[in-house]
Amino acid sequence: MQNLKFSKTHEWIEVDGDYALIGISDYAQHHLGEIVFVDLPSIGDIFQKDEEFGAVESVKAASDLMLPVAGKIVEINEKLNDEPNLLNSNCYDNYIVKIKIININEVKDLMNDGEYEQYCKKEK
Repeated sequence: MQNLKFSKTHEWIEVDGDYALIGISDYAQHHLGEIVFVDLPSIGDIFQKDEEFGAVESVKAASDLMLPVAGKIVEINEKLNDEPNLLNSNCYDNYIVKIKIININEVKDLMNDGEYEQYCKKEK
């Protein structure tokens, strides 16, 4: 998790140059419970930082997915259509979308794993 950054809405981002994978954190999947559906965006869609790009539904609740940085959707994890609970089994190996980052400077506003861990402790 060293190279992951986290948002206050519990999404993780793994940056690779101008591209990034986005998923939900272990904290999020744990609090949601068994995920039964993921509403994915379309390839080519553009979202601003902190804009809703999809949703996850679990046996407990539904939760909006917020993009931690502005970006254009270049890939979606199609496996989640048939197996949404992959986000429960290993949320860090199962991304939701891949984006082309619009403003790389927005990444520095996100939390590293230590900061995120402290943030989650305060939320409890």
